Amino acid sequence: MKTTQSGDLSPRERVMKSIRHEEPDRVPLFFTITPQVAEQAAKRLGIPRYTLADSPLSQNRISYSEILTELGNDIVGIGACAPTAFPTREVGQGLIFNEWQTKYRSVGLYSEMVENPLAGAEKVSDVENFPFPDPLAPGRYTLAKEVAERYGERYAICGDLECTIFEASWYLTGLEKFLLDLTLEKEYIFALLDRVMAYSIGVGVELAKIGADIIWLGDDMGSQQGMLISPEMWRTHFKERMRTVISSIRKVNPEVKIAYHCCGSYEPIMGDLIEVGVDILNALQPTARDMDTAMIKARYGRKATLFGALDTQDALPFGTMAQVEAEILRVLRAAGKGGGLILAGAHNLQPDVSTDKLLRIFEFSKEHGTYPIR
Repeated sequence: MKTTQSGDLSPRERVMKSIRHEEPDRVPLFFTITPQVAEQAAKRLGIPRYTLADSPLSQNRISYSEILTELGNDIVGIGACAPTAFPTREVGQGLIFNEWQTKYRSVGLYSEMVENPLAGAEKVSDVENFPFPDPLAPGRYTLAKEVAERYGERYAICGDLECTIFEASWYLTGLEKFLLDLTLEKEYIFALLDRVMAYSIGVGVELAKIGADIIWLGDDMGSQQGMLISPEMWRTHFKERMRTVISSIRKVNPEVKIAYHCCGSYEPIMGDLIEVGVDILNALQPTARDMDTAMIKARYGRKATLFGALDTQDALPFGTMAQVEAEILRVLRAAGKGGGLILAGAHNLQPDVSTDKLLRIFEFSKEHGTYPIR
């Protein structure tokens, strides 16, 4: 691996060293942002053009590379985009329609689902007759290949595969129906999970072939107070499916690192995730129940790298600049020792984080994330 002319570690070396639980020159960074934040940051930095991916499941994770590398990210995201034959499009009345046959309406900072294509599903045949996206559709990886070619020699490449099983499944049926029918163990639910899993495996394998150092899986299983389903239900229906996804990807590249994203509280299944092959735990939302950063580092830090943990609900958007700096120091001190930390927000940085704060977050993180952590 190459280093910079000054002799410092390259971003990729920095990331991989930390994942190996070694202390690099500084803690690596991988922040993600929303389109509104990107627009303002680009103006401040004088970046006239930047990437905005048409990706129904990964947009904020794989866009804005030009901005984020300029700010100081050590990792660049790639992912599956809408295929050439089925771009995401407006269909009138303020609605957006994507290749998953799902309709959205822009509501505030994000688009919300207003029509789920399998909302009436009751039988396995309803799943079998649904036109699931093809993971190998032409055009799906055009951007991923371009980004990997541009950044892959110097930066760590992360293939985004969030919404791996649970989320993409309930997006098709609606959340309430999905949870009720999962509890009732209706047969079509398991056919649905397996079809979504097959799509995710197809995407994950392609991203690994393109050259991803990290594959970022994930499903939002947590709320502020606990998991959306019981840990036992997760173990029954999702654990082995997640193991299958990971093992399938590792057949292409046994050395690829696996990250797992979950908002909210999910500590009860962290050990299970590590067991099935997860190397990196994200988002580590510190305001959720049983998600104390220092506790997670003590309990799981020898087996998994921590990724995230900065409070994007309160400290970063609403704190003073001094409180933002204190939040960064909290995470560095709680989880930075011995490597095994990728510093990031517990969610995308949104417009309630000002551009001044955004710039300071990167500046302060690089300055105070140097080893040894004081």
